[in-house]
Amino acid sequence: MKIALIGAGNLATNIGMALAEAGHELLQVYSRTEQSAERLAAMLHCPWTTELEQVTDGADVYIIAVKDGALADVARSLAAGHEERFLVHTAGSMPMETLPTKRRGVLYPMQTFSKERKVLFREIPCFVEAADKADGAMLRGLAETLSERVYEANSEARKYLHLSAVFCCNFANHCYAISERLLKEHGGLPFEVMLPLIDETARKVHELSPRKAQTGPAVRWDTNVMEKHIQLLKGEPQLQEIYKLLSESIRE
Repeated sequence: MKIALIGAGNLATNIGMALAEAGHELLQVYSRTEQSAERLAAMLHCPWTTELEQVTDGADVYIIAVKDGALADVARSLAAGHEERFLVHTAGSMPMETLPTKRRGVLYPMQTFSKERKVLFREIPCFVEAADKADGAMLRGLAETLSERVYEANSEARKYLHLSAVFCCNFANHCYAISERLLKEHGGLPFEVMLPLIDETARKVHELSPRKAQTGPAVRWDTNVMEKHIQLLKGEPQLQEIYKLLSESIRE
């Protein structure tokens, strides 16, 4: 399939590499900055542009992987004078209707992406939606060349999917960052001492529901331990509040 890739960030980089490895033809990369466009285009061995007006007309699918706040404007520019284009965005929390063309869809790979770290795309759950049945079949076929886990999910379901991912990934990772700082500031211990605990916690939920896997002072409602923890955070009222809210949520 002939693909025009709109964006050159973390997701665009990973999906671009996966598309190339699956045998698709990357016709062009667009990015608003020359450096990022040139970098990704070199990796994908294709031309690049920093002008939306110069995006190629020859693609079967235009995959838009940009920040949510820029999606509507970018899509409008791509559709101006080219209403026949099949535009597909990759955002978990944005409705398909953000795209102004009749031929429109969503390909949402649910994973955390970084340019510096290659992921196994075959294992990533991909969620698809399209306005037209034929385009939906084509988009699902495209997704199945990238991943073994392809699901259909409309915009409403995808909103809650993205919200759930924020709790599982972004909030959990923020807790890792808090842990890393506390270890560094109070004893100079390395964060790597937490890795076996993190790994076992992740492994457990492959076999148990997260609710059954829950351990710690909050699930036991061990107020003696909890009060000591809260006192250790006496200089950080925001962390005290986070600790209390999470503990109360676990108890409930």
